[in-house]
Order: sequence, then C-alpha cells, then structure tokens
Amino acid sequence: MPRLSEVIAALDALWPPDRAEQWDAVGTVCGDPDAEVGSVLFAVDPVQRIVDEAVGLGVQLVVVHHPLYLRGTTTVAADHFKGRVVHTLIKNDIALHVAHTNADTADPGVSDALAGALDLRVTGPLVPDATDPSGRRGLGRICELDRPETLAAFAERAAARLPATAQGIRLAGDPDALVRTVAVSGGSGDGLFDSVRAAGVDAFLTADLRHHPVSEATQRSPLGLVDAAHWATEWPWCELAASQLDEISDRHGWNLRVHVSRTVTDPWTSQASQTSRFSSPGAPN
Repeated sequence: MPRLSEVIAALDALWPPDRAEQWDAVGTVCGDPDAEVGSVLFAVDPVQRIVDEAVGLGVQLVVVHHPLYLRGTTTVAADHFKGRVVHTLIKNDIALHVAHTNADTADPGVSDALAGALDLRVTGPLVPDATDPSGRRGLGRICELDRPETLAAFAERAAARLPATAQGIRLAGDPDALVRTVAVSGGSGDGLFDSVRAAGVDAFLTADLRHHPVSEATQRSPLGLVDAAHWATEWPWCELAASQLDEISDRHGWNLRVHVSRTVTDPWTSQASQTSRFSSPGAPN
C-alpha cells in the first residue's frame, strides 16, 4: 500500500495547492505522512456524518471539497462540532485532505464534472486562468447542448441529473426560451454575472443565487438562470476526482479502494408547502 505522503503528492499534482485562492484553506488537515493508505472516501463536506461514514468503511483518507477550518481556529476541543470531527479522524487513524478553489479551476475540475453530469459539451473556461497557456483552466465552464431545448426543459434536465435536495431546481427567465449555450459554475456563482453576459450564453446554471443579482440580471437581458443547491452542483466532482485517483492507483499498482459518499450533506432538509393570495410569474391575475 502507498504511504499517505505518496497519495497526497498525487492529489496535489491534480489540484496544486498554489492555485488555490489566497483566502482559501486547502491541503492536509490531519494525518501521518508515513501511514499506509488502502482506501479513500471522497465527499463535499467535512462534517461528522461523513467522518462517521469513513469510520464505518474503514478508510484511511477522506478527501473533501470544502475546508474544515476556512477562517482558522484556536481550538480543536472535542466539545466543539469541528473539534469532534478532528478527534474522530485522529482516533481512527484517518487523514483529511481538502481540495477547494484549486479544484474549482483545475482541468478537469468542479465545473467540468457539473457539465459532464448534464451531458454538456465544454468549449472553454468561463473565467480563464491567466497563468494557463493552454487556456483550459479557470473558473466555470462555457458549454453547448447537443440540440436546443427550452429553458424549462434544461431545468428539468438539471433536476433529473443532479442529486435531489430540499431546494430542488429554481429557474428565472422565460421558460419557453430556447437554450443552445450554457455557462455552468459549481458552487456560488452570482459573482460571475459580468463574465456570463460577456460570454453571450443563453443560460447560466450555478448555486446560491441571491434576489438582487437575479432581479438585475433578468431585467438587463433575456439570460435564463437555473439555480441548484450548492452541494448538488459540487457533488459530481467527487465522482470525477475518485475516477482520477483510481487511474493513478492502477498506474502505480496501489490497489486503492476508492469510495464516493452518497450521504446528502446539503444543510437544507425539507421544504414547506405554501399557499398565497399573490400571483406568480405566468399565472393569471
């Protein structure tokens, strides 16, 4: 079996830590570099449910997308929920490694996985990495559909292909408008509207869209917006990353057992039904 340091070196080659944003917290959170690794679990969130799953599977390494301590900490005491995660990992000889914004902009990266889940053809990055001479790395992806479909049909495609969450899929814009080109960005994407408009696409699929940016975007242009849950847009990366590590394991003869968590860690757990005396867009007055 490979040592943890060997597996981490392979992961860092896929998602170099120096390509993470300066504010980010990526890399290995805990783990003995000399420990042997026989199995790995990929997940989006470093929460207790994922760590408990890792313990049950008997893995030696958990690779997550979201940092455990993004803003730093002064304690890992077990009476704090994040400290309890660290204690559980260390007690069970499980390492934790984070690939966040360095995985967002990688080639392939988080948005490639999102596009792949929707059967979209990637034509390039939405926000190219200026340091990449190949022009393939960067934030988000610009994509084409095999054939045009309505915005409503595209939203239904997202609902069918992405993991189900309490939020579901929301859309803004004309449901009957034809969509030929799409920008996608896994995770929070409403800071990318300028780049999306410059790309001239018909629709934008991302997560965490807020009221004012959406209101302004729909008034400025006929751009269609499809808003999915943050977790759901990033989960496909886990399958992509697992397949990449599988290939590395086969090449080196490591015989790693690579798992992808299907535990839904989206924080929203249910949606209440509503009745209203107000009219919705498209509804009769």
